[in-house]
Amino acid sequence: MRKTSLLVLAVLAAVATACSNGGSTESASSSPTTTTGEATTAAIPATGSAPPDCNAGYLAQFTTRAKLAQLLTVGVTGADDATSVVRDEQIGGIFVGGWTDQALLASGQITQVQQATKVPLMVTIDEEGGRVSRVRDLIGAAPSARETAQTMSPEQFYSATLVRGRALKDLGVTVDFAPDIDVSSQPDDSVIGDRSFSDDPETVTRYADAYIRAMREVGLGTVMKHFPGHGSGSGDSHTGEVRTPPLEQLQQVDLVPFRNLIGSGAAVMVGHLDVPGLTTPNVPASISPEAMRLLREGSGYGAAPFQGPIFTDDLGGMAAITSRMSIADAVEAALVAGADNALWITTDAVPQVLDRLEQAVSSGRLPMAQVDASVLRVAAYKGALPRC
Repeated sequence: MRKTSLLVLAVLAAVATACSNGGSTESASSSPTTTTGEATTAAIPATGSAPPDCNAGYLAQFTTRAKLAQLLTVGVTGADDATSVVRDEQIGGIFVGGWTDQALLASGQITQVQQATKVPLMVTIDEEGGRVSRVRDLIGAAPSARETAQTMSPEQFYSATLVRGRALKDLGVTVDFAPDIDVSSQPDDSVIGDRSFSDDPETVTRYADAYIRAMREVGLGTVMKHFPGHGSGSGDSHTGEVRTPPLEQLQQVDLVPFRNLIGSGAAVMVGHLDVPGLTTPNVPASISPEAMRLLREGSGYGAAPFQGPIFTDDLGGMAAITSRMSIADAVEAALVAGADNALWITTDAVPQVLDRLEQAVSSGRLPMAQVDASVLRVAAYKGALPRC
């Protein structure tokens, strides 16, 4: 509890700087940030003055249940489904998947969804290019990451991403769950395969950096995935458990892009990965306190501390999790472990999940101070903090 309290004080102090700078934050590179209501990839600074009243005021508008709802991002089928869950539970984000009615974005229906929320809503999507593309029919196709690295320079990719990012923003998207910074030599059609820029971690770093910079310039949040590295995993977490090489081996390859880009301003998504030497057996990284601590503190893999939000991979549609536990169990485990935002693909279980999380807070399993810290991280990321 003492460690949690100290961490929360550090986060509150860091977010205070964001408040004093007009609701946005700056990474070490001082790239431009966005205005309140737009997603920003800026990381929360590591230092700052005492938290001003704006932090307390922002948190004071939420009940405990509403704070917890801000830490959820759920997949929706269309405008009615999205509007209902946002209006009823004030969740922090929605996810546009391949099953989502494209009219939500194509016809501007996302506006009615945004009008149902009291604070800015994250509108998230998986739009990597290649075979992971949810709106290719709306904004055109893009090559896979591997093909991109084989046919474009990083700066050409930066320019192409500017165009694609503006198109996504025009549709109402605020956060893209990309880039995939896994390092992989797997065949193109394997679980990571051509979603990886390269089997060379420095090449992955250069192309991912170009992507993050371009998306940030147009005002979209980015999310690096899948920490601590899926590229050499034993299988597909959609269909079952995945075991990576030991942590010692990941240090030399898979963790290099994360180490290089941890201060880029992108958020991080943690994968459902069993990592020998890091995670407890049968506890994948997405619900592992040890994996969250490695990312947050950084020292265990030679990186700077990570100050931004930690997302989980999908907790409701991937067998690496669903074969082990219910969605309510998984969301609770992820947030208790240290994730800031739990992602899954349907809205049906949101009331049940929030009931469980309220119980976790009241019992002390999920400290309120930890919840507040996560709410503020997410708020800073999506540009929701008030101007003070």
